[in-house]
Amino acid sequence: MHIKDYTDTSDLSFELRLQDLKQAARDGLITETQAQALWQRWSRGVQWQAGAPGAEPLVGRALAAGPRFSFVNVLYYFGGLLAIGAMSLFMTLGFQQMGPMALLVLGALYLVAALKVADHFKGRGLMVPAGLMATLAVFLVPLIVWSGQHLMGWWPPGGPDSLASYHTRIDWRWLTLELVTLAAGVVMLWRYRLPFMVMPLALTLWYLSMDVANMLLLDHRWEWEFMRDMSLVFGIGTVAVAMWVDARSRLSQSAEWRQDFAFWLYIFGTTMFWCGLSLNDSGSELAKLGYCALNVALVLVGAAIGRRVFTVYGAFGVMLYLGHLSHEVFRESFMFPFALTVLGLGLVAVGVWWQRHEHAIAQRLSAWVPAGLQPRP
Repeated sequence: MHIKDYTDTSDLSFELRLQDLKQAARDGLITETQAQALWQRWSRGVQWQAGAPGAEPLVGRALAAGPRFSFVNVLYYFGGLLAIGAMSLFMTLGFQQMGPMALLVLGALYLVAALKVADHFKGRGLMVPAGLMATLAVFLVPLIVWSGQHLMGWWPPGGPDSLASYHTRIDWRWLTLELVTLAAGVVMLWRYRLPFMVMPLALTLWYLSMDVANMLLLDHRWEWEFMRDMSLVFGIGTVAVAMWVDARSRLSQSAEWRQDFAFWLYIFGTTMFWCGLSLNDSGSELAKLGYCALNVALVLVGAAIGRRVFTVYGAFGVMLYLGHLSHEVFRESFMFPFALTVLGLGLVAVGVWWQRHEHAIAQRLSAWVPAGLQPRP
């Protein structure tokens, strides 16, 4: 917790963590009850930094010392992601030769151990490593379900023989793994309330969209147009869920639930939606102009709700449309490169103007969106 004294001209600021209060109680300066009461009281005004999963709290309008590109955080994420990759992405056939029973027991032990370590870190106020350990537990759920299905003889015939294919092969047989992972992930997220845990859930929704399409296409048939449309539909659904989660968290009275739980849902949902939209082969120039208008709308929505992922994808879409104009519509035009140069310089000028007036623009745009989706202070 970062506390700043704005009434003092010395502009004193310092960081206060829960373990500091607990240490004060152990030293006899205050009681354990007082330490908990003080922490609860100071946490009521806590807000959370938008767009940064696992962000540290803010008090008032003062930004706290959130996750920085420090050596400690590099170690946290590198070590945590290495452990996650070892139990998911880099699963080898040699490891799977242990048999389904051994894999089931090992996966369950790993999951329990990861949650115990997450409890330990969270109790000490170390939210980043706690989130990584809890996320590792979510990634272990597919291994446990896959082993259990093989052990019980419930794995559908004709499916992949290696769990490593889970991340590389589209197949409807993965649906059981994905649905159980979503259910277990939601329960663990409710238990630990750490934003990084949403990442495997958003990733699973992406996998689910492709495997559902595979099921509807009767397994081995591949129609990329259908997969594209499924990506578009699931993307819209995921963004809608992200907005609902975002509004709920911003309006929450609890400091824990005011964290940015929608970040990863926005990332994966917008990616699915924009890719599905951009892969559509518009048959007319009017439709392509409509595509450009949709991307401009994404830029404005991103500014209105404070989500840069919309702005980035919207800008890419506008650039794709301009590239289409230069290579197809105005391919023979001598003046088009010069006009495009002027347009590019104009966009730079607009960017400078936007930066100077960004706060006022965001305030005006946010007035058109529900209170729950307005940018965080």
